[in-house]
Amino acid sequence: MSSWGTPALVLVFAAAGVATWIAGIYLSKATDVLDERFGLGDAVGGMLLLGLAGSLPELAITASAALSGHLSLAVGNLMGGIAMQTLVLVFLDATSRKKQPLTSLVSDTSPLLESMLVIGLVTIAVMGGFLPETTAVGPVSPASIGIVLLFLLGIMGLNRARTRRVWAIATEAPPAVGEASNRFKASTTALVLGVFGAASLVTLFAGVMLEQTGNQLADDMGMNGVVFGATILAAVTALPEISSGIAAVRLGQVGLAMSDIYGGNAMQLTFFLLADLLAGDPVLSTASDQSLWLGTTGAVVTGIFAYGLLVRNDRKVIGLGRDSLLVLLTYLAAVALLTVVPG
Repeated sequence: MSSWGTPALVLVFAAAGVATWIAGIYLSKATDVLDERFGLGDAVGGMLLLGLAGSLPELAITASAALSGHLSLAVGNLMGGIAMQTLVLVFLDATSRKKQPLTSLVSDTSPLLESMLVIGLVTIAVMGGFLPETTAVGPVSPASIGIVLLFLLGIMGLNRARTRRVWAIATEAPPAVGEASNRFKASTTALVLGVFGAASLVTLFAGVMLEQTGNQLADDMGMNGVVFGATILAAVTALPEISSGIAAVRLGQVGLAMSDIYGGNAMQLTFFLLADLLAGDPVLSTASDQSLWLGTTGAVVTGIFAYGLLVRNDRKVIGLGRDSLLVLLTYLAAVALLTVVPG
């Protein structure tokens, strides 16, 4: 793609971004129906179905970058994407058309438990950045293995919490007003599964194009692969979460929207294991200080929203919940300070 020229690269990069946006809308509507028909529940369905489908761009980028040796782009996108995708919740809060903050509209404890899982996974990933290559098990970092094991245990725990409710929300969220209709409610399950699969394939292909064109654009602009992967590329790969999140909130499924974000964040961290296998070396051992800084930022903003889910403030400040406002300010400060982090 180096012979395409910058205008053509930008055009393909933008087209791939639009494709992920449109596919995300169909993924959200299909997941809403599949949740109901398979009895998954909004939160678990969002984490497994939307989380997996929404992470397909990151999967494609990670695989392509690991095979081509662009490890800084892969690590930057996976670590920096946590904070960027959590920032999507701020956008959903601002555009929800509700007087109450997003975190006060959730009527299930699953998003809170999922946020704790994400913080645990990010912590292991950051710890993995300090491990030398000599600790690897073959080509795999112990941290990559730990991430996958904790993810599987977390899914089991979430399913147990869903079927055996020990905690409950004291006050249910107010009923949604003017909810959008879902065209697939009357469709057959086979058709809905087909739509979900087709939208997933579009998202996966778009992710490959984003990595290929994005890496060349970063070279053309002379940008650090970590910074490009954590900012511009992470923002574009967050488009499925934005489009599906908007659709879910308008359908009145706030828990599904939040679980989509947390599920995608948790899922994409497991891709470090795939990156290790494809690269033939532990990828986390190559993580720069900038990548670790961005990963820690993702854990901090996730923790802020977890606190918001516990406190459940009932009013917004300048159009945002207090937790969303604090997340926005924290993210902006972290990005501003990124320029002085070594690397």
